[in-house]
Amino acid sequence: MTSNLGLTDGMGQQIGRFERLHPDLGNIIATDAKIEIIAEGFQWSEGPVWIENKKMLLFSDIPPNTIYKWTAEKGKELYLTPSGYTGSEPRKGETGSNGLILNNKGQLVLCQHGDRRMALMDAPIDDPKPKFITLADNYQGKKFDSPNDAVYKSNGDLYFTDPPYGLEKNVDDPLKEAPYQGVYKLSVDGKITLLTNTLTRPNGIAFMQGEKTILIANSDSKKPYWYAYDLDENGLFKNERIFYDATKEAAKEKGGADGLKVDQKGTIFATGPGGIWIFDKTGTVLGKIKINELTSNCALADDDKTLYVTADMYVLKITLRK
Repeated sequence: MTSNLGLTDGMGQQIGRFERLHPDLGNIIATDAKIEIIAEGFQWSEGPVWIENKKMLLFSDIPPNTIYKWTAEKGKELYLTPSGYTGSEPRKGETGSNGLILNNKGQLVLCQHGDRRMALMDAPIDDPKPKFITLADNYQGKKFDSPNDAVYKSNGDLYFTDPPYGLEKNVDDPLKEAPYQGVYKLSVDGKITLLTNTLTRPNGIAFMQGEKTILIANSDSKKPYWYAYDLDENGLFKNERIFYDATKEAAKEKGGADGLKVDQKGTIFATGPGGIWIFDKTGTVLGKIKINELTSNCALADDDKTLYVTADMYVLKITLRK
């Protein structure tokens, strides 16, 4: 069953529709779900995070090395620049911040492409400044490529992915130091652990309910998979498996497996070919929000009643239910 959401751009052209593929989706998204464009004009929007106590959405616009904020009262506003590259030598490519998250103290943590590190903004959330503290920038002396997305475990350990997208020449860049793409853990004691080096383009990352399993999106058109790993008693990966293989869909629709989030009930919202995919914990596709523009990431808010989506030049707000 396909039903239109009425999502249109400024020219009145429809850019999205909603697909119900399983009756359980009715418990997640109401039939009168509202979707709207709340901000536009970006080069490549990414990494959204909802700041509940400020009622504020932060998100990256990667090429111009900038973070924006959005509030219902004031709409889109410049929040921070530079956000991902603080060097003085001009650089091309995807230099800005990508994934944005909060640590357990409510501080902003950034995946910085240009500076090739995980960093903490050394300023309050409501008084941002381009001052950063390096949390991690290398593994065994080899610099990261461009940390992309990250998630905190409840014990304070930080898990993050490191594809090559922030390097000017991608995997062929002469500045690339590691011969693989890694997924890492930064423990609360400061130790950095390589969790896997077998994924070709590790990207979005999120814990499933209970933190015993982690999902990682692989944004490779030749291997458009979502992977699942169980965690052992030390928080390390075991039992690698493909959670969902989107090869068939990737051949027909634009976009790949990118950012994802898991709500409090275990429902997975994942950007992928054609828009937002909605999975249950078993990997069953409950439905999709089909978006004509490339989708990069999403963020849940309002007790999982709202989903914010970064989609190329747009940022969308989807009121899932009231």
